[in-house]
Amino acid sequence: MKTDISLMRNIGISAHIDSGKTTLTERILYYCKKIHAIHEVRGKDGVGATMDSMELEKERGITIASAATNVTWKGHDINIIDTPGHVDFTIEVERALRVLDGAVLVLCSVAGVQSQSITVDRQMKRYNVPRIAFINKCDRTGANPYKVKDQLIEKLGHNAVLIQIPIGLEDKHEGVVDLVTMKAVYFRGDQGDDIEITDIPDDLKDEAEEKREVMLDAVSMFSDELMEAMMEGEVTEELIHEAIRKGTLTQELTPVCIGSAYKNKGVQSLLDAVVQYLPTPTEVENIALDLDNDEQEVKLEADETKPTVALAFKLEDGQYGQLTYIRVYQGKIKKGDELYNTRSRKKFKVGRLIKMHSDHMEDITEANCGDITALFGIDCASGDTFNAPGLNYSMTSMFVPAPVISLAISPKDKTAADNMGKALNRFTKEDPTFRTFVDPESNQTIVQGMGELHLDVYIERMKREYNAEVEVGRPQVAYREAISRRADFNYTHKKQTGGSGQYGRVAGFIEPLSEGEYEFVNSIKGGAIPTEYIPACDKGFKSALAKGSLIGFPIVGIKVTINDGQSHPVDSSDMAFQHAAIGAFKEAYPKAKPVILEPIMKVSVEGPTEFQGNVFGSINQRRGIIISSVDEGAFSTVEAEVPLSEMFGYSTTLRSLTQGKAEFTMEFLKYGKVPMSISEELIKEYQDKKKKES
Repeated sequence: MKTDISLMRNIGISAHIDSGKTTLTERILYYCKKIHAIHEVRGKDGVGATMDSMELEKERGITIASAATNVTWKGHDINIIDTPGHVDFTIEVERALRVLDGAVLVLCSVAGVQSQSITVDRQMKRYNVPRIAFINKCDRTGANPYKVKDQLIEKLGHNAVLIQIPIGLEDKHEGVVDLVTMKAVYFRGDQGDDIEITDIPDDLKDEAEEKREVMLDAVSMFSDELMEAMMEGEVTEELIHEAIRKGTLTQELTPVCIGSAYKNKGVQSLLDAVVQYLPTPTEVENIALDLDNDEQEVKLEADETKPTVALAFKLEDGQYGQLTYIRVYQGKIKKGDELYNTRSRKKFKVGRLIKMHSDHMEDITEANCGDITALFGIDCASGDTFNAPGLNYSMTSMFVPAPVISLAISPKDKTAADNMGKALNRFTKEDPTFRTFVDPESNQTIVQGMGELHLDVYIERMKREYNAEVEVGRPQVAYREAISRRADFNYTHKKQTGGSGQYGRVAGFIEPLSEGEYEFVNSIKGGAIPTEYIPACDKGFKSALAKGSLIGFPIVGIKVTINDGQSHPVDSSDMAFQHAAIGAFKEAYPKAKPVILEPIMKVSVEGPTEFQGNVFGSINQRRGIIISSVDEGAFSTVEAEVPLSEMFGYSTTLRSLTQGKAEFTMEFLKYGKVPMSISEELIKEYQDKKKKES
């Protein structure tokens, strides 16, 4: 059966925490007849939203893992991924956007563009994902979609254009006026499924005319035909739809829809906009690298007859084995097909092919071009590319941010130790931002992640899913060491132990590097060090950076220049020059005035204005610098830069300071210098620890 790929859409729903993404997805599933009853996120009825299938998600009322589903709307197949809003689970958003063709950016009509909206927007830009904005929660007190549209322009730099205006706001919100058809759309009935299309109410006619003019001016930039039709006064709906679609696909225009998912208003109009304006798989350019041809870029075609190319973008290890979510970019996959994994260079047979609906599975016999499906029981890693045998293509991988926080964990007993090992194995495979290793000095198991909530959720999952009771140590910040001035070195490595010895001399200097972590410059003239030993010098310096002498953390921001040296015709070797480089670095490092750097987080606190003073105080106490504070009537947003080491336990403090009414998000911003007093404390702690161990 040949499917019509032009009737397919792959979309993600992304937004700041609590903007209503999961609530919106729940309504979409209901209106597309995928579910027969609507359940709320914090399920009072004990069910919880369909897409939050994990127990923890239902309890906390947040999305932790992105969930995939597929629906049909007016003959179009739509694959949807509902993504988390918390920055701690940013990898879930990252990998969803990597494989999606379009997205819906959900914004709250009261809070507007929030810190996490900026982050997800940046991720959409990274993967060139065209988007529609949906201004949700128009039923809430203080709703102002016009202000949010302006923020889209000012804060995110979008060419945002309203294609609808609301009929009433707050408790009077009944529906929308469609500026393309110039009709009023009301959503009647308990579930909003009785749609009533009428003429625009008299009190809104002037505003609708005015807003339509603004919209036509903006969208006519993308269509000469529409511009001509406007001059002749013969504008048709088709021309407007075409122009909006064109502007959306090039990401030069963001159409803005309006509604309230919770009150069942405007969701069907948003679905219409999704199928009208977001791209089909054929309209998105996807590039693979040909590994047999010096990684030359190859444009993939959404064509079922071409050889298969698919990307594994997410793994889940369930009770029945590993589930691998894939996106088919070219060709098709049938049950029993043989595929080739480019990274592991192994062939495998496709056993079970599955369509996902949250945590429910449906077996299918083939996956077509553009489909997002899942495979069972395949050994692979997140980001692997699968090809038809004979091809050796690799898709470009996704951006994985580095972890900023670590915790020491230890099992309570032998059973817990075995189970903890299994859990860690699974979590690190599933989530590239969650890492684990054994500290060679203390012999403790260390887990690293994107924030307190991130690690908290994994420790909780260990207990529930693996029955692994663990004791948690103090959170450890990922400090770094750096140098603050230039220092010279001239070091000779000599060793004589019968037979040929070791000899190598390197001279030069180290200096701070303004951007990047490490740079090696070879300024040797006249072969003072033979060319074949230069890579060994580079390797030696690199290995010396793994652990600084101040507090034992990696050293960053260093430029090493070698300009002189000496070799011996018999005793010189790669090993000798590696040792010489390590010795030279150890000699120069203390002279370069080393300093300790700490991760500085961008913190955004949102809450009622009456608690603003308390929030300011709490940030100042934590060595934070307040960057901006915006009052929006009853609500205010405070943006600050705070060291991560001071942010532990902040959620509890913030709750008690604001009667539980404020919330905060934080994400890694940069590394900054640690104040002298704290630096001395850290060094003393490190020295004491070393003494104990020795």
